[in-house]
Amino acid sequence: MQRAHQENNMLLKVGDVAPSFSLPDADMATIDLATYKGSRHVVLFFYPKDGTPCCIRQATDFSDHEEEFAREDCVLFGISRDECLQHAEFRDKEGIGTELLSDAEGVVCKQYGVWQAREVDGHRKFGIVRSTFVIDKSGVIRHALYNINYKGQALNVLRLVKELNS
Repeated sequence: MQRAHQENNMLLKVGDVAPSFSLPDADMATIDLATYKGSRHVVLFFYPKDGTPCCIRQATDFSDHEEEFAREDCVLFGISRDECLQHAEFRDKEGIGTELLSDAEGVVCKQYGVWQAREVDGHRKFGIVRSTFVIDKSGVIRHALYNINYKGQALNVLRLVKELNS
């Protein structure tokens, strides 16, 4: 049963139906999650901002393993609130092959529960909590990993995807 995650910003859990979305990629082509239902696993990794050191490492690490994910019938998407043109510059500068999707309005970030408040210098600020979701071919979330460390994340997620196929 799918819950209304956007309204109350609930965290997604294993077994939830992945919220559907259509977002533009770095080249402004629309990517629709529903396209992959029934044919491919999907990994979504949410990151705070293009060009920052940890985000560079996270995106390039997933990109470096993209062929291995493809062999497991899995497609990768990185999502942040940066605009398409920023994504294109980031992708080209860092040599990232993975598709980067722009959620400029933050709708998908809220649906997936990654747009969260935190205290910074006594002020409440909102931002993306680095998170990764593994969605199986039927569109169900098999892993919802919130507030993760980017180090080793791509290989950890690849292992989780391989387990889906065994």
